[in-house]
Amino acid sequence: GERVAAFPTVRYSNQSVADRSLNFDTRLPPAMKIESRYEDPAAPLMRFLETFDGRVFFSTDSPGRREQLIDLLSGRGLDLARIDSWQAFHDDPQRIGVAVAPIENGVLLPSSRIGIISERQLFGERTATRRRRRRGERDPETIIRQLDDLEPGSPVVHEEHGIGRYLGLATLDAGGVTAEFLHLEYAGGDKLYVPVHALELISRYTGASPGNAPLHRLGSDQWARARRKAVRKIRDVAAELLDVYARRAARPGHRFRWSEADYRGFESGFPFDLTEDQARTIDDVLADLSGDRPMDRIVCGDVGFGKTEVALRASFAAVHGGKQVAVLVPTTLLAQQHGQSFRDRFADWPVRVEVLSRFRSARETKDIVAGLRSGAVDIVIGTHRLLQHTKDIRDIGLVIVDEEHRFGVRHKEALKSLRSEVDVLTLTATPIPRTLNMALGGLREMSLIATPPAERLAVKTFVSEWNDVLIREACLREIKRGGQIYFIHNRVEDIRRIERRLAKLVPEASIRVGHGQMPERELEQVMLDFYHRRFGLLLCTTIVESGIDVPTANTIIINRADRFGLAQLHQLRGRVGRSHHRAYAYLIAPPKAVMTADAIKRLEAIDSLEDLGSGFTLATHDLEIRGAGELLGDVQSGQIQEIGFSLYTELLGRAVESLRAGEEPDLETPLHAGVDINLHIPALLPEDYVPDVHLRLILYKRISAAESADELRDLQVELIDRFGLLPVATKNLVRIAAIKQVAARLGVEKIDVADAGGYVVFGNDGNIDPVALVQLVQAGDRRFRLQGSHRLQIRDELADIDNRFATIENLLDRLAIRKVNDE
Repeated sequence: GERVAAFPTVRYSNQSVADRSLNFDTRLPPAMKIESRYEDPAAPLMRFLETFDGRVFFSTDSPGRREQLIDLLSGRGLDLARIDSWQAFHDDPQRIGVAVAPIENGVLLPSSRIGIISERQLFGERTATRRRRRRGERDPETIIRQLDDLEPGSPVVHEEHGIGRYLGLATLDAGGVTAEFLHLEYAGGDKLYVPVHALELISRYTGASPGNAPLHRLGSDQWARARRKAVRKIRDVAAELLDVYARRAARPGHRFRWSEADYRGFESGFPFDLTEDQARTIDDVLADLSGDRPMDRIVCGDVGFGKTEVALRASFAAVHGGKQVAVLVPTTLLAQQHGQSFRDRFADWPVRVEVLSRFRSARETKDIVAGLRSGAVDIVIGTHRLLQHTKDIRDIGLVIVDEEHRFGVRHKEALKSLRSEVDVLTLTATPIPRTLNMALGGLREMSLIATPPAERLAVKTFVSEWNDVLIREACLREIKRGGQIYFIHNRVEDIRRIERRLAKLVPEASIRVGHGQMPERELEQVMLDFYHRRFGLLLCTTIVESGIDVPTANTIIINRADRFGLAQLHQLRGRVGRSHHRAYAYLIAPPKAVMTADAIKRLEAIDSLEDLGSGFTLATHDLEIRGAGELLGDVQSGQIQEIGFSLYTELLGRAVESLRAGEEPDLETPLHAGVDINLHIPALLPEDYVPDVHLRLILYKRISAAESADELRDLQVELIDRFGLLPVATKNLVRIAAIKQVAARLGVEKIDVADAGGYVVFGNDGNIDPVALVQLVQAGDRRFRLQGSHRLQIRDELADIDNRFATIENLLDRLAIRKVNDE
């Protein structure tokens, strides 16, 4: 088969087995994990160092951990050194070395008088979740630019020709050679066929609803004019962004410091294993808090994916850094739930947690505000009412905003008065379009938590018109398995009519009603009774959107789902499925004929994306349905709609980088300078090799977007593992992609080579070594001839395909190598 790597074979002579054995005297290091937060954190280490006769090498996972360990051990009279590698330790006479090294478990070598201690022995085991990455778990820019969920009719952006519609993959016979193309349709029915090896020029169109995408006409200056207009606007936005960056950089944030031993003690209070995304997000947040610049980070994760734990650990760091924390939540019920969670986790710590909401009496509110002013209250959790008392907080250091889409512009403006000095952490399941813009534009940091907790099942989602039989069966199934039901009806005026209808439809269910116009105490009692399973069906408005966590409620029915926003539907669906039981969501809507086009798209989006962790992808659909909005303004249309969000952000990124470097932004040059390569050979994924059209498109995109030879090799290995040995046409495709990488670096614009030779065209700003080129032409080799200053003629018999590839690869290699040698 195709060999990825060759391994040497070791052969032994006719020795006995004993003669070939190597024996090492090894022992496991003793336990030295910190067991009590009241113990000197270095005590177990010191006991080990006093008893072990030899040199000790400590390995840590990161430079930050190395410095923490050195701080822990310094000032104790130890012969300690910060080192870069095992070799440096071997050569250094110091008794103790601390380095960043990928060592999983330590070992003692008594005969060599050497001890190797890993981070796991020092700080305890960190859970490493090994899993297959799914859609939605990549970085935000990749999700926006990917072609994974393209369907026929979806709008796309071609960097050179503008916005058209994707019609599918088409296999064409071009000049006697079979090849596959992306079939695009433009205004007026114009067709464009894009070779699959040029897919880096294609991105999804995001900026307006797919039905309103502004299609361009091929051969006109319509796209050029739209792009020029956008470029002028982008220069202004880039300058404004830079001004924001400069102001943020100019004002120093508070550098939080906390005891690593105390943090480990608090961390141990979390009863579950962290998922990979959770651990990475927590590291990001703690790094922000300990940095010089005020934090402004968005944590995007589905309901129940562990955002609250991120908030708890950030709060711990802030409080132990000597500051107060304000947690802003949209509903009183969620404030109560968070208050309980925070009190439980901080029960063993001298931290005062208070909840400021309408459930508090005037006297209680006065006492809490007095505590905020004096600094006695460390963490305050509250609804919009908390915004009235932000000036009363004596020394606020961290503001946490939960479910930001529930707060209006005025609420966020109230927080902006604090933002210049205060770290801000925003938690959301589906970021609103403008927030998404700011994150992808680099104005705010973003972390994604897309990994579901262990044993969590996706919520099965059904979109249907009102059907008495369906609703009765859904309710009975949940009741018979001992569960509870949410029935969402968001009109208080006729909620009692729905109650009577449900009572008649499902007499087996005990039904209670809850809505925001009820007396507060009565509503609270209804919610608590539901939580304690005193009745089975809660008929309510959207007050439960961010309500208490009820693990036994695993069926939700949403009446008139067409009236809800995408983020709201996703939040409501997240009310169920909080345990290991399969949950069901029924979205009841009127016939399509009476719904708006946007409502239909919202329901289709949430129905198609029921995967766990799909919140961010849903937000990108929301971006498409509602329009992207300007990054630094309230306008919901404009240049983003004209050229698409993906191209807009890429051009903006280029402009910001240029202005930072003090250069004039060059936004006219194509972002992905495509090299036009035609070797007149089949280069595709055959249908009998990868039958699924959608999967072929994704693989074509990945091959085209690969940025290094290593990436292409990994892709080749993956293809062989998944589908078997590569067909000749697929080998050609991968080899052309490799040539394209080299040609792009050298500034080559076009390569066209067939049986009897061909030519290579160099760009104006090419990186070809002119000396090497002249020597190639003057060396008496009649195969190469220069035509003008930018075109090299190749005259040779190249009917053999391997010879054709080798000729081009050697040519590019000679030109590139000569230039490197000269440098």
